[in-house]
Amino acid sequence: MKIFEEFDLTNYNSYKIHSKCKKAYFPDSEQDIVDLFSKKQDYILLGTGHNVILSKSYYDREFIIFNGNFSRLGKSINGLLEAESGVTMYDLSLFALDHGLTGLEIFYDIPSSLGGAIVMNAGASGEEIKDVLVKVRYLDLVDLQVKEILKEEMDFQYRNSFFQKNTNKIVIKAWLKLKVGDYEKIKTKMELIRAQRWQKQPRDFPNAGSVFKRPKGYYVGSLIDELKLKGLTRGGAKVSEKHGGFIINFNNASGNDIIELISEIKGRVLEKFGVNLEVEQRIV
Repeated sequence: MKIFEEFDLTNYNSYKIHSKCKKAYFPDSEQDIVDLFSKKQDYILLGTGHNVILSKSYYDREFIIFNGNFSRLGKSINGLLEAESGVTMYDLSLFALDHGLTGLEIFYDIPSSLGGAIVMNAGASGEEIKDVLVKVRYLDLVDLQVKEILKEEMDFQYRNSFFQKNTNKIVIKAWLKLKVGDYEKIKTKMELIRAQRWQKQPRDFPNAGSVFKRPKGYYVGSLIDELKLKGLTRGGAKVSEKHGGFIINFNNASGNDIIELISEIKGRVLEKFGVNLEVEQRIV
């Protein structure tokens, strides 16, 4: 396990917000995770940092980071994948492709760790991680026991799960059930998905993807378009001119800049349409 003092988090959040923490741990095994939480539980967990807003320039707290570590994966019989929570969905989808397995194509260009994807039930275009999930291994901080839970017991909802509601359960590993498919068809679908996303989404400035959950009966981008909020700024944060559902860091934005801009958008949408937008990103 690697440990760093006064760790710079700038390259560990996709908004590229300048921030530091008192200490950062990069666990490399299940035992590392158990040992850390056996000492104390007041950690901030950070995966790939793609769905996170760091609200402070300095955290006088310790972080446990899953980014480039704790990412082993393997294939068992009948299309069952076993993967540690730190593996990225990008690497996981490529692993599935290499083994001729279909079911993860939609995640090829979704920037997230497997653990983060499970916690928020990540997905797109009607497909979600719950569709291929079999079971999860996790550390229960209530009694410091490692346990397993089946998909059917996880109460998955849109961008929500058992683990999002129970933050004292730490995802360690997961098993995913995929189907055998045609390599070329899987690869073509992955490339098409990436091309479609790159055409619609801002890629020229740091961002963390869709800021808001989709409200029932509406599209966030359309609401923001109608209010002409594209290009609206607060400090170094801006509503993307390419897609109104995204906020970009165009000029050294702080976490507070992004949070203030979110508040402004929410207020205007509520006033005009009576819709209370729910933030999808995690504010730390």
